[in-house]
Amino acid sequence: MKILMLSATFPYPPTRGGTQVRTFNLLEYLRSRHSLTVITQKVPDVSEGEIEELRELVEELQVFPRLSPPQATGGFLGKIKRFTAFWREGIPPSVLSVYSPQMQQWVDDAVATGAYDVMTCEHSVNEIFVRPEWKQRMRTVVNIHSSVYATCQQQLATQTAEKPLRDRLNLPLLKRYEQQYCGKFSHLVATTPEDQDSLHDLRPDAAITVIPNGVDLGMFPARSQDPGGQKLVFIGAMDNVANIDSVRFFTLQVFPKLRNFHPDVTLDLVGARPVPEVQELDQIEGVTVTGKVPSMVDYLHQATVCVVPMRTGFGIKNKTLEAMAAGTPVVASDRGLEGLTSPDVALRANTVEEYITAISRLLENSDLRAHLSHNARQMIESHFTWEQAGKRYEAVLQG
Repeated sequence: MKILMLSATFPYPPTRGGTQVRTFNLLEYLRSRHSLTVITQKVPDVSEGEIEELRELVEELQVFPRLSPPQATGGFLGKIKRFTAFWREGIPPSVLSVYSPQMQQWVDDAVATGAYDVMTCEHSVNEIFVRPEWKQRMRTVVNIHSSVYATCQQQLATQTAEKPLRDRLNLPLLKRYEQQYCGKFSHLVATTPEDQDSLHDLRPDAAITVIPNGVDLGMFPARSQDPGGQKLVFIGAMDNVANIDSVRFFTLQVFPKLRNFHPDVTLDLVGARPVPEVQELDQIEGVTVTGKVPSMVDYLHQATVCVVPMRTGFGIKNKTLEAMAAGTPVVASDRGLEGLTSPDVALRANTVEEYITAISRLLENSDLRAHLSHNARQMIESHFTWEQAGKRYEAVLQG
């Protein structure tokens, strides 16, 4: 196949996390089997060296500068203008922010040649470059990392929205937006059955396949021994809204009460770009905010338990899969375990009391830690590798 892959997020290196991990690993699988042209954008932290390294991996790489968004008008008037524009144009500001006329022209010209068999959008924001009529002449696939409508709806329901009033006004517009853009594609890809159900509610006529994330087992080997101790770890980008909410909830509401039962327990918050709301947690006794570290897996191997106290965010969580691959016992919320149905691979908790009970069980029971560690690693090896995800994605692209 000749594949045209759109990714406004520069998909290299995969150590950047999040969107890049999924996009790069699917790209890595496809590139050795098909002719792959990648169209992406450069932001200031992408180096020329990284661009050249990615260029060596694919048939063709086209890189466009990420344009600076127009200066937003502040105050109440500015908010009214942005909401009015969203209502009138039907496109969220976050999607408009990646739009590039030069990139659009290149994609238009490429499709007009008829040279490509399939186009993929790696993350839903890339739908802005896709014209509805293209699915009549080529297969078009959107790899939806998470439903924007369902995520906003969930944040409002769980009271974790950054700006509740804005999100309540945006919610019906996001529903309309997602319904419309999904109709442009031959096929939709979701990461979890929960996201698949949400998208089916919006587009009952849509063809949707679930392809979960995977883990690079070479980067996340199973640890050779249980370190024991009373060390907790959370891993993830510390400027991500869902992660910020998670670590603040756990550190401020769960951790102090847990220390009443386990005075020596510690918590490492491991991840790049900690915002001030995360940095200030370092002042709490027993808590360490590390910032970016050379090796995330080292922290996982040294931890007694990995906590994934997510309260919002749809889609399968890389942090959960990576901890399980590393052999670190996991205590996680329903959101943290989304897309995982195998029994006996983690302990589940959603309330303060449930977290204290679950973590205490693991701190006090090495046999239980070993049991969960073994089962989770086996599950990852059997169902959640990038090789398996790549094969499923290839099948969708082939139709």
